[in-house]
This record gives sequence, C-alpha cells and structure tokens, in this order.
Amino acid sequence: MIKLLRFLKPYWKQLTLVMVLLLLQAIANLYLPELNAEIINNGVAKGDTAYIMRTGGFMLLVTFLLGIGSIISVYWGSKTAMAFGRDIRHAIFRRVESFSLAELNVFGPPSLITRNTNDVQQVQMVTLMSLNVMISAPFMAIGGVIMALRQDVPLSGIIVVVIPVMAVIVGSLMRKAMPLFKAMQLKIDRVNQVMREKLAGIRVIRAFVRSDYEEHRFDVANRDLTDTQLSVARLFAIMLPSLMAIFNLTLVATMWFGAQRINASPTDVVSAFGINFATGAMPIGNLTAFLTYIMQILMSVMMATVMFVMVPRAQASAVRINEVLDTEPQICDPEVPTEPTGQHGYLEFKDVEFRYPGAEDAVLCGISFKAEPGQTTAIVGSTGCGKSTLINLIPRFYDVTGGHVLVDGVDVREMAQKTLWERIGFIPQKAFLFNGTVASNLRYGKEDATDDELWHALKVAQGKAFVSAMDEGLDAPITQGGSNVSGGQRQRLAIARALVKRPEIYVFDDSFSALDFKTDAALRNALKAETHDATVLIVAQRVSTIMHADNIIVLDNGTIVGQGTHDELMQSCETYQEIVSSQLTEEEIA
Repeated sequence: MIKLLRFLKPYWKQLTLVMVLLLLQAIANLYLPELNAEIINNGVAKGDTAYIMRTGGFMLLVTFLLGIGSIISVYWGSKTAMAFGRDIRHAIFRRVESFSLAELNVFGPPSLITRNTNDVQQVQMVTLMSLNVMISAPFMAIGGVIMALRQDVPLSGIIVVVIPVMAVIVGSLMRKAMPLFKAMQLKIDRVNQVMREKLAGIRVIRAFVRSDYEEHRFDVANRDLTDTQLSVARLFAIMLPSLMAIFNLTLVATMWFGAQRINASPTDVVSAFGINFATGAMPIGNLTAFLTYIMQILMSVMMATVMFVMVPRAQASAVRINEVLDTEPQICDPEVPTEPTGQHGYLEFKDVEFRYPGAEDAVLCGISFKAEPGQTTAIVGSTGCGKSTLINLIPRFYDVTGGHVLVDGVDVREMAQKTLWERIGFIPQKAFLFNGTVASNLRYGKEDATDDELWHALKVAQGKAFVSAMDEGLDAPITQGGSNVSGGQRQRLAIARALVKRPEIYVFDDSFSALDFKTDAALRNALKAETHDATVLIVAQRVSTIMHADNIIVLDNGTIVGQGTHDELMQSCETYQEIVSSQLTEEEIA
C-alpha cells in the first residue's frame, strides 16, 4: 500500500489543505464541549442569561465554520481519492500495454481486469476513508483524552481500561481476517475467469450441450467466493456488536462514576475497583463535557475499526496491483534505438531459434530465409510446426532466443517497437474488430485516411459489396470483437485495415481461412497489384492460396525442410508433396 502512495505526490497541495481543515475541525469539535460545560457551570448555575447568549452565539459561529470546513475537506478529499484511483488505473493499463505475450500469459486477462477494477476500487475507497476518517480519528482520540483529563483526572481512568480491551478485540479479529481478504481477491479472479470463458465459448458450450456443466463450474466458484465472504462477515458480526457493547457500557460507567464524583465532597472517599475517586467534587458541566469526550474517543476508535475492516483487503489488493506495476516487460525498447536507413521492406531471418519460457525443447531451430519487396513468401506446414510462432517474432510479440530477425537491415531488438510496428501490417489468424464503426476500424492504422482510401481498401479486400449493402455504409456499427458480422467479413475488414495503413511488410497469419475459394482467388489477385512494392508473408493451410508465391518455406517440427517455388518443391520436398497431395487432385496438381 505504501508503494502506491507515490501516486498521491502530484496532489500534495490538496492533501495539505485537507489535513489542515481536518485538524481545525478536530480542534473545534474538542473545544465545543468545553464551551458547553462553561455555559452549564457559569451561565445556567448562576442564572447569567447574557453569558449564555454570548457563549452560545460563539458556539453557533464555530459550528457554522465547522460545517463549511467539513464540506471543503470532504470535497477535496473525495476529488483527490478519485484522481488517485484514476492514476493507478492508467498506470496499470500502460504497464499492461507494454507487456509481451509472455507476461500476459502469466497474469491472465481475468486477473488483470480484476486488478484494474476491483482491486483499484478497494485501494481508492481506503484512500477516501483515510482522508475523511483516518486522519481526523487520531486527532480526536488523542485530543479527547487530553480534554477528558482536563475535566476530571480520576474519572479518566475508565479510558485506561476501555481502549486496551477494544484494541485486543480488533487486533485478534484482523489477524484472522487478513488471509481471508487475500483469498477473496483470488476467488474473484476465478469467478471472472469462469464467466469470461462462458461468454467467449457460448457457441461451443451450446453445441456440446454443456450448459449444465458450465453452470456447475460457475456455481462452485461462486459458492467458494460466497463462503469466504461469509467467513469475513461472521468475524465482523462478532466485532461490531462487541465494540458497541463496550461503547454503551462505557457510557453507563461514566454516568455512574461521574454521578458519584458530582455528589462527592472534597473530604468524601468514593472508591470502586480499587480506584479512589475522592480527589474533589466534579461540576455537572464537566460531566457533560466528559461524556462528550468519551463519546468522541470511542467514536474515533470505531471509525478506526471501520478502517481496519477496509485496510487488510486494500492491502491485499495493493499487493496485487504492485505485482503488475513492478513486472518489467521482457520485451522493451533499447536504450539507444537504431533507426533503419536506406532499406524499406527487407526481412531476414538468420539462424533463428526460439523456445517458450521454461520449455526444454526449442519450437523453432535454425530458421534462415530472406523476404524482399515485391515478393510473396509463403509458410506452410503441418499443425503445430511453428508457423504462427515464426511470424510472431517479426513484430516482437516474442523475442528470439537465438539468432537474429532483421527488418530493413536492423535487428528488431535494436529498433524502437513503435518504429518496427509502423513498418508492419499484421493480420492475425483470428481477426479482431473494435467496438465502433466500419470506418473507425479501418482507420485504426491511419487516422487521417479519407473515405476514398477506405473504399479502395475494401474493394481490394473484397469487402466493398457487403459494406455498401449496410444501411450506414462506412458508418455501420461494429460490436466488440466484430460479433455482428460473419467470420469471412471480419477477415476482409481486418485485411482492409492493414491495406489502409500501407505498411512495408504485410504479414497474413492464415487470414484467408474463412473465405470461400472464389473470394480467396479474387482477393489474392487484387492483393498482387496492391502490394507489388511491399514484402508479403502468408501463413496458409490451403495450398491453393500460396501455390503462386515467389518463395514457399516448408516447416516441419520447427525446422525448414524445404524452400523454393511450388514447382521446385514438388520435385525436391517430400513434406510439401504430402501436403499438396492431401489437398489437391492429380488434375489440379498437374
């Protein structure tokens, strides 16, 4: 929690103002009971109406100023706490943006969402309560003890008994609650994970009639979270009534022993529980003030208890937030980035090796090839041979563990990531569209693209017809993930998005899989003219998609087993021959 306080540094002026106002409020609240005691002792007892009116008017003025100060302190305290939460959320988002796929896989999307919402909310609420309660509570408690001693020292012995008892109760319950709060946040993660899987895989779940099974999974996670929350609730169900009982018994004890102090003369001996109360008579006004101070002390302890309820959970949340903020991305920009000069669109793999973190065997080994502008390079191979892993190394979604990936003659690890990404148009295997419109999605890589450029990209991507058929055209709405368009339409929009960007290198990761053969052929013909001056890499399952590529790379178990044109590979590469014969007839091969 302490590490997160650095986010409050920009707001030190507001914090200073709030603390000063809270201190002044505490002084005013402590001063008012003494004024009330003076009215009773010096005004009511002596029948001095003028004194009562004068002192009472001053009390009203102090109360009015106290109200204004409270409004200002609550306003600035709330504003600061909300800004604090906003800045933490922004910091988490920026840190997650810099994560590579390796870090994202460690945390997982459900956990990151919980940390940026629920966990930040817990920390934010504690900050808000601290600015309005935790700062004033010590002032009120310590000041209340001092003022109570001013009213009557012997009667203040009640405080010596009550405060330790309350501290023991609160401390013992908090010690049990802390592990439960940590477990609660993890179980919220689990509920979010199951819910996310349920929503993402709803079609698969229904297709395999597994709704009952998924309901059971969610019920197990939900009940587990509920049981933990109930355990916490039971602890505080014990604590709050116990504290209220102590609070009420303390008031009764104060009234009882206070009454004896009032009745006692300086020579009387009144003792209870071994405490001698015969040190002098106590004015009735002092007893009313003493009661008020006792209430202030106990209420301060109660407010601190509320904070004790929130702080352990916030501390658990702060630990989870710091885990994200303290995680350094494995893939980051070099201290002195190298800017490519002279070359545009040149891609080269030099003896590349890659293995996933913690894996014993390499996924890719000895990968070497070149791709130049005006050429189409295709990558084929059996499932699991490393095709997608290979192209993920180009935009540095992962970093190579051996060898070099060069773009425009510069190792991608020596370039600024932004510079690298500007040169690449990446069309992933699973096309993803953002919530917005067709136009906003197409302009994702080039914000100032004109409508003519968008329609041209759609024409090349074979998407102009279905977009024109939409009532709003380019302004047609697209839901999150593109769920309101078909798979083939999503792929064509994703291809059009890359075409609008006009990068030096196009990377198609099996981006034609949802297209029919006619659309596939038309798209490839249109792409050939559009990308004649760019480097094109295509990962494809269908041989017909890549038969006319300038260079075909055949992968098998993470190594290149063949490289050349279709005709050359049909003569020299047995693996490629097997792939072709499994998809095409003898007439098509001929």
